[in-house]
Amino acid sequence: MKRTARYSFPALVAIAMALPAAASEPTKPLDTPAPARQQAADQALTEAQVRSLLTSAGYTKINDVEFDDGMWEADATSANGKKVDVRVDAGGRIYTDEQVSNLSAEDVKARLTAAGYSKIHDVDFDDGIWKAEGERKDGQKVEIRLDPKDGRIINVEND
Repeated sequence: MKRTARYSFPALVAIAMALPAAASEPTKPLDTPAPARQQAADQALTEAQVRSLLTSAGYTKINDVEFDDGMWEADATSANGKKVDVRVDAGGRIYTDEQVSNLSAEDVKARLTAAGYSKIHDVDFDDGIWKAEGERKDGQKVEIRLDPKDGRIINVEND
């Protein structure tokens, strides 16, 4: 018992001396994002920016603005007075539900295969955006959204 007490005192002194040094260093939260994710978060559009972007593109009566499935969505009235559903991606591109695509479902499958996705299925053109499901190289199932004009990947979410 004496032996434990003798070794405990020096250990306590060492800990007591280390505490002020540790307290002076700021601690990082465990969930600190990687630099690329932090940069994307810093550049993410806000609701006010989305409203401003849609207004400058000629849309009026912008309502029900919400962030869903990796994109901003809203109800709006187009310049010709027609009510439309619009989506805005992280880059500020606007997509309407009446968007016309330059791509076929087979084009979408080919682009996703070239991008490294496999087991591509449920390829649909819905609300002006191509949507597909597939798997990443690591086997993770994902839902992918693509630009209707150039096939650029807009968003990828784990399924």
